Amino acid sequence: MADLNILRGIFSDTTEEYVTPTGATIGDSINIKLRVVHNSVKKAELVSKDCRVEMTLSRQGKNINGFDYLECSYTLKEKILSYYFHITLEDEECIYDFRGIEKEPKWEFAFRIIPGFTVPDWAKGGVFYQIYTDRFYNGDKSNDVVSGEYKYIDSLVEKKEWNEDIETGLKEFYGGDLKGVMDKMDYLADLGVEVIYLNPIFVSPSNHKYDTADYDYVDPHFGVILKDGGDILSSATEGNDKATKFITRVATKENLEASNELFARLVEKAHERGMKVILDGVFNHCGSFNKWMDAERIYENADGYEKGAYVSKDSPYRDYFYFKENSDEYEGWWDYNTLPKLNYSNKELYDYILKVAAKWVSEPYCADGWRLDVAADLGRDEETNHKFWKDFRNAVKTANPNAIILAEHYGNPIEWLDGTQWDTVMNYDAFMEPVSWFLTGMEKHNDSLQPELINDQNTFWKSMRECGAKFTNDGLLSAMNELSNHDHSRFITRTTGIAGRVFELGKEAASENANKAVFMEAVVMQMTWQGAPTIYYGDEAGLAGFTDPDNRRVYPWGNEDAELLRFHKDIIKIHKENEELKTGSLIPLPTPMGTIAYGRKKDNNITLTIVNNMDVAMEYKLPVWILGEGQNIAFDTLLKTAGGKHTPGGKRQRASKGVLEIILEPKSAIVLKYIKRKKLSDVPFLRRK
Repeated sequence: MADLNILRGIFSDTTEEYVTPTGATIGDSINIKLRVVHNSVKKAELVSKDCRVEMTLSRQGKNINGFDYLECSYTLKEKILSYYFHITLEDEECIYDFRGIEKEPKWEFAFRIIPGFTVPDWAKGGVFYQIYTDRFYNGDKSNDVVSGEYKYIDSLVEKKEWNEDIETGLKEFYGGDLKGVMDKMDYLADLGVEVIYLNPIFVSPSNHKYDTADYDYVDPHFGVILKDGGDILSSATEGNDKATKFITRVATKENLEASNELFARLVEKAHERGMKVILDGVFNHCGSFNKWMDAERIYENADGYEKGAYVSKDSPYRDYFYFKENSDEYEGWWDYNTLPKLNYSNKELYDYILKVAAKWVSEPYCADGWRLDVAADLGRDEETNHKFWKDFRNAVKTANPNAIILAEHYGNPIEWLDGTQWDTVMNYDAFMEPVSWFLTGMEKHNDSLQPELINDQNTFWKSMRECGAKFTNDGLLSAMNELSNHDHSRFITRTTGIAGRVFELGKEAASENANKAVFMEAVVMQMTWQGAPTIYYGDEAGLAGFTDPDNRRVYPWGNEDAELLRFHKDIIKIHKENEELKTGSLIPLPTPMGTIAYGRKKDNNITLTIVNNMDVAMEYKLPVWILGEGQNIAFDTLLKTAGGKHTPGGKRQRASKGVLEIILEPKSAIVLKYIKRKKLSDVPFLRRK
């Protein structure tokens, strides 16, 4: 059996420290490195699906701080390069892949390099901020929905006061709008936000707007109402109980164009502050209110409108949807008849959506990319789905090469992350869920509690490694790492240990016994893990909430949790000021039960994060020599949390003989920064047995 330290010292990944040059294309030769303990390896080979390449000692990497660096060259071919390392030690053989040291290789966990594939640099480690527009800030009261203005799913809409409770989540409007986002742009900049992600903003009768009525225009209730349109379709809908008249005030050309212009100004204002803006694209389905379907018969007899697919079998839009033969029944996404599923075998629809994709990332709007709703569900077969996303990528990247394409996806995304479709995904499997299980034992909807997963770092690391293997390096560094969002419970509510939903437990239960200390642990991990940390509006202010609709409460302006707000500003600042936290390697360190430790490293810039989720103080003896800078090294404390409070800075921590001894309080976290030495003077302390 090999010495445990020898196995722990083996490391490689696909960051630029181990694979150069980045962004190489077909025909280019790349250099791939493997780090090993000095004089511990008899032979190492890079194994791909078509060859084995023996690695040699790197001239630049020999015997640095107790490590050797082995390297080889590989010429990229047309297909994706998948590889692992086969390593022969003194007394055993092993393989090294994305999971770390293993006995047997599995190609699904191999390192992956895609020739020519890159993600925009601004997205790698970028600090995202998700805004559910109606609930963020009301900047223009003149565009507010009026109570009783129209029906939505057979109920009249209701204008709520800002701090009123949500009742059903379907009919309530609070007045948040794009002007509100613009008014709070300085707040976002001060917080440290680099990318604004807007939930859907296009014309729609709902507050969530995942039931698009018109992809070409921003909803004037979010934008601008210059002129009340009056009951412009009254003659068409008179006597029709199902007519919602949801466009009563907003359907004028003036309003629609002014709303689009406002969005363009919002993006311009964000860009002036160095921030990006991405849109939510809901292309799997539209709304039953859309003129293409017209299930509510709003447009049936209106001048200038074709018959909707629901109204007539002869409608030019009939083939935009999936109707049962000789029936008015159509397929709704998840059987919701307000969300008719779109049929992409129709070329006219197909081409139109591609134009929409390019339009909003082009002048004059200049959005910086798309978040794609339920992207894997689009179409009815894999061939159509993959073809569409390839064409979508081409349309978007041709219009704006620096735009990102980020998909909502649950499960294995690897068949879409091949360099020709999506750039990356919302990172449920390799971030949100493992963090939630480890720290709280709570499922992301707050529907079930599994206490056995709390503090189980073995399951945590297994999930992170196996799910992380589905990404390329660029895809992982830009993956949307969320703790909360509009579909799942607020993370701080998961810390209560109470499983359930708001209608059975009540609003107050979402924050009763909430553990801010655990929430802070999660945020520390979010800001120091590989990926793009994404704050769901209000999380930084202590906003609680069970899953939809309770997770969509209004931002508590004037009632923020001041400690959490300061904490977020401080930890975001640390994330932004230390480049290794954006694009560096992630190196796990062994720890006892209930604790997680890892380093982020780029060149000799190192940040060390330690999380103690136990109910008792823990003393650690961390083998920080694994991070690669010798044995007698020191760290400055950047930030620590405990008891629901945080402290920027702190005392210096020193390692002796490669081991850092440190005590952490219960439910706490600490972020440390390696102090660079002026010269390398350590003598390698590891020796072959």
